[in-house]
Amino acid sequence: MTKDRIVAVGFLTSADLRLLGERFDRYFPVEHEDVFTELISQLDKIEATPFGKGVSIQRKSPV
Repeated sequence: MTKDRIVAVGFLTSADLRLLGERFDRYFPVEHEDVFTELISQLDKIEATPFGKGVSIQRKSPV
């Protein structure tokens, strides 16, 4: 028996879920949006650029 690998994690709105359709049924609702405030703040500080078959992740340059 093989286990499914997690290949993506995302923050989706209700509209996003409707677009994905009924077959997208493995999601976990978040009751308190502020739980992820610090995570989103840190993610906003990085830039992901396509590189070969993956991505290069770097801190964004100060503006």
